[in-house]
Amino acid sequence: MSGEPVIRFDDVSKIYRLPGGDVVALDHVTLTVEPGEFIAVMGPSGSGKSTLLNLMGCLDVPTLGRIYINGEEIGSMSDDELTRLRRNHIGFIFQQFNLIPLLSAFENVEFPMVLTENRSKSRERALAVLRSMDLEEELFSHKPSELSGGQQQRVAIARALVNDPELLLCDEPTGNLDSKTGTAIMDLLGSMNAEGKTIVMVTHDPKVAGYAHRHIQIVDGRLV
Repeated sequence: MSGEPVIRFDDVSKIYRLPGGDVVALDHVTLTVEPGEFIAVMGPSGSGKSTLLNLMGCLDVPTLGRIYINGEEIGSMSDDELTRLRRNHIGFIFQQFNLIPLLSAFENVEFPMVLTENRSKSRERALAVLRSMDLEEELFSHKPSELSGGQQQRVAIARALVNDPELLLCDEPTGNLDSKTGTAIMDLLGSMNAEGKTIVMVTHDPKVAGYAHRHIQIVDGRLV
């Protein structure tokens, strides 16, 4: 819907009911993410950063409050509708890469499109996105175990982009990379943001956070 924030949290809490007592992972969080923003989410370990990202990505549901994606309240969506929303509008980039070990780099990137109505264009699109990652073409047929960490992260970013989502959610995207490779990956994300992608990134690294235009601090489940 035109003019809507990409994400809006309205007094959102996430509480995990555990045998030892309730754990409040998010505590009455209200925020908006506007189209084209590049946001870094920072805070100590256990502060609620990953919970926030999981809720933004519709991988979890709030205990209290409402979450809107492009103006639509996700609490009213069916599982199928949430799956389509994640697949078509949200790209995920993880610290651990999360590539499928038995598939080649190309097959990992193509895989999300095989699940959509765009299957007929999947090969052409996967090749185009992989080439844009500055990855040597001879590596497209390699399995993840045959690639360096930086190469695996480029493949993972290509996979996140193949369905052309407007929102990228990144959980410590440089956490397993050396400094030089991490800088190259952040330059890549910065250029994607310049082209219009909305990015929300969890990081503990102030240098990485410096690529973002807005910083969100979270402590004990609350924005500070």
